[in-house]
Amino acid sequence: MGVLGPFFTRAASAIYNAAGTLSQAKTNGASTWGTLLFPALPLFLTNNPLPDGYPWGKLTAWGDNPYTHSPKTGIIRTYDFTVSRGVIAPDGYERDVLLVNGAFPGPLIEANWGDTIVVNVHNNITGPEEGAGIHWHGFIPAGRPWEDGSPGVSQCPIAPGKSLTYEFIADLYGSTWYHSHYSAQYSGGILGPIVVHGPLTEPYDIDLGPVLLSDWYHGEYFDLIEKMLSPGGSPQVPSDNNLINGKMNFDCSTVEPGDTTPCTNNAGISKFQLTRGKVHRLRLVNSGADGVQQFSIDGHMLKVIANDFTPIKPYETKVVTLGVGQRADVLVEANAEGSAFWMRSDLTCAPAKQPNAVAAVYYDDADSTKTPTTSPWDLPSPPCANDDLSVTEPLMPIPVPQPTTTHTMEIEIFTNESDITLWKFGGVSMRANYNNPILLQANEGNFTFEEEWNVLNFLANTSIRIVVVNKTPGPHPMHLHGHNPYILHEGPGPWDGNIVRPSNPQRRDVQIVRGGGHLVLQFDATPGAWGFHCHIAWHASGGFFSSFLIRPREVMKMRIPEKTYQSCGEWDAWTHRNVAEQIDSGT
Repeated sequence: MGVLGPFFTRAASAIYNAAGTLSQAKTNGASTWGTLLFPALPLFLTNNPLPDGYPWGKLTAWGDNPYTHSPKTGIIRTYDFTVSRGVIAPDGYERDVLLVNGAFPGPLIEANWGDTIVVNVHNNITGPEEGAGIHWHGFIPAGRPWEDGSPGVSQCPIAPGKSLTYEFIADLYGSTWYHSHYSAQYSGGILGPIVVHGPLTEPYDIDLGPVLLSDWYHGEYFDLIEKMLSPGGSPQVPSDNNLINGKMNFDCSTVEPGDTTPCTNNAGISKFQLTRGKVHRLRLVNSGADGVQQFSIDGHMLKVIANDFTPIKPYETKVVTLGVGQRADVLVEANAEGSAFWMRSDLTCAPAKQPNAVAAVYYDDADSTKTPTTSPWDLPSPPCANDDLSVTEPLMPIPVPQPTTTHTMEIEIFTNESDITLWKFGGVSMRANYNNPILLQANEGNFTFEEEWNVLNFLANTSIRIVVVNKTPGPHPMHLHGHNPYILHEGPGPWDGNIVRPSNPQRRDVQIVRGGGHLVLQFDATPGAWGFHCHIAWHASGGFFSSFLIRPREVMKMRIPEKTYQSCGEWDAWTHRNVAEQIDSGT
């Protein structure tokens, strides 16, 4: 049997049970994710003007370049987020977590293409206090790089007890997520989905909304990092479970000896309802901290229609592979024999104590209290890499331009003089300075940065090609902030100079570089300071992070709003009275 085959060789009764014993409030706080109560999403929001019947007018996915012809609807979607601590048991094992509005996963942000999204973030983290900062993954806040949400790069952390308002245009459409970018904080719960409705690319009947796939840890993120970055510590951080929309069962008999933490078997899994004969849209997001997710539904083919924020020519597959931060929109037709099926997501390419997540999928004529009995696809073990670039072709063709500069960056792992294992990216192990964000320094005309900030100044270059060389054995999901880069080539060993489909290469904001392999990407330079890093939380914490300073002379001319400087002043004041325990890179 292949990677998806051995599910039921485990003690199936311990975790493969659809009858939950804990309430939703106990497992997920104020969240309704993973329940049949969560409503289907509309094709688009209608409490706004509809020129030519759509919020975006006559714009299409195949005829209009979203980077040059995105609409500006003038509609403002406002959200209020409070981040705070809480105690829940997403898999039955009770633990301290970090919540958004009391919920894990956090609430949905929903908008139409071209709307303005405003989020008021209040930092109410206490016992102990911590900074905060929320990244709006995949957006291109052109002209507003201070809205990116990266402490030490685009802003100072939001001080405890203080607030910061983010405002950005939904300039791309599709499925994405938001998450904390303060240390590895998001692995403790500060994350949630975003849906931006846009032009239809393939017909479907029902939008079931986001499906968040997250590895899960029973220890608090700070303790895990402290252990990882101690002398002799291991860079590998094994996860304890794997969740679908914040839920999964856990076999409490497997806890470590002496662990007296309250633990409940059969806490409850996520459930989805499909209408027989209808086509459903699922918005998959790998919102985890480490592993590659292999997603499937027993007996159902998946039609992939988008990767990250890029609509693509549809193709069918049994399994969708997602590295951390990656998304895929898929269509599923309810046309199989039977009425109850397992949805599965396997953690691969990372250390995991229980890597197999399941959710129950019921047709509308099924008994939703019964446990599915279906079998997984029998497939060979997948590589730690994305689907071949030859099959992921964007609907809107955009040829890659000639680069104005090319830069090679090597990925390395090393042990320092204190016997601590760290990462180097481009020869530097990064450590952020929370009190002096790179963007604000550049805006004031200061282009001399500390080496450990790992800033690459690309001057006035307008088309930048990056060749990533992975000198380590494991895969890394590489994410570039503020851009949706062309993915030119990826594979084992060194790059041979070829480009996959230069007339229309894949575009996405996260791409896996395989162990011992290479990744070649290119992007049209958007002025600002933008992070480029591995999206494995533990690797970024260990220094695997760089910042690109793009078109600095234009950055100097930007009018950064007072709110950004005020937030830095509040952080400075807090750090004069308190010690910010920055035990890692800070990002």
